Amino acid sequence: MLLVTPAVAKHHHRNKRHLPPASQSAAPASETPPATPVPRSRPQDMENGTEKSGQDKSRLDSSDDLLNQEKSHPKWDARPPRSKSAQTAPRTESEPLTPDVVPTPPRKPTEFEPEPPETAPQPSEKPEPPDEEKMFPDPRSADMPADTMPAEETACRERLKELGVEFEEHKAEHDAEIGCSIPYPVILKTLGKSIGIGPGTELNCQMAEAAARFMADVVQPTAKAELGADLKSVNQGSAFVCRPRNGTRKLSEHAFGNALDIASFILSDGRKIEVGPAPPDQDAKFLDAVRKAACGPFKTVLGPGSDPDHALHFHFDLEPRRHGGTFCQ
Repeated sequence: MLLVTPAVAKHHHRNKRHLPPASQSAAPASETPPATPVPRSRPQDMENGTEKSGQDKSRLDSSDDLLNQEKSHPKWDARPPRSKSAQTAPRTESEPLTPDVVPTPPRKPTEFEPEPPETAPQPSEKPEPPDEEKMFPDPRSADMPADTMPAEETACRERLKELGVEFEEHKAEHDAEIGCSIPYPVILKTLGKSIGIGPGTELNCQMAEAAARFMADVVQPTAKAELGADLKSVNQGSAFVCRPRNGTRKLSEHAFGNALDIASFILSDGRKIEVGPAPPDQDAKFLDAVRKAACGPFKTVLGPGSDPDHALHFHFDLEPRRHGGTFCQ
């Protein structure tokens, strides 16, 4: 049987005198398998499609060329293109509306994995402190030992021996990051022939000599006069400590081995005179005398009442001041 689509039938009606023989128009029917069902075309859409096709092909010289073009698009017979009238036509239950373009679901955003750097950054061993935490520079921070001990250091050690001070040499102390430095430190075992000190006290030689002379020339006779006993030993609270001054960005004199904190004095009769804000009257008289006498041999003298940090000890140091002045509080 000759398979004739509505589009072909309409074209045949318009161009009746040019219809080719049946043998030529029946050729495409053999290409479609008999078992393949042909979907039913909607006349309205097909007609619009044919008219549009006829307009586009109005320049052809013969109907044979038009039929050949219809044959070259077998898919039009199965599913003709939708026209504007078909899009606006009411939807029926038997004819589901097919969109011209099937909507494509939005693509899932591509999750980019961070590419590892070619060379992983190596963290610094210790982060540098911010500017507000850095210490103020001190020229003594750059002090380093020479190959040969200077003459003044050698002379200082000779004076310690004359005072009967027992001491040991210690390797140089230096911390470039913080700024602490003692080029030629010593560790005191005693402060004289009969005055001990403990525990091990690391100082620079100049501070060690000043402490030994003060104990022999001032503290020993004051203890004898006020307490009726000899000074046997001293308990120190702090000597060399690499740190800033409390609450400031200035290095402490302890960072240069240039300060000594005294927590208590031990007498030959076993009594212990502790430095504190409210000592017994007899002890207070001895402590006041020692504190007043220290202002001069030492450039800084602090103790109970000066600030909370020095409520339980005397602080003596040799911090250099203008015109050789002192700060005693």
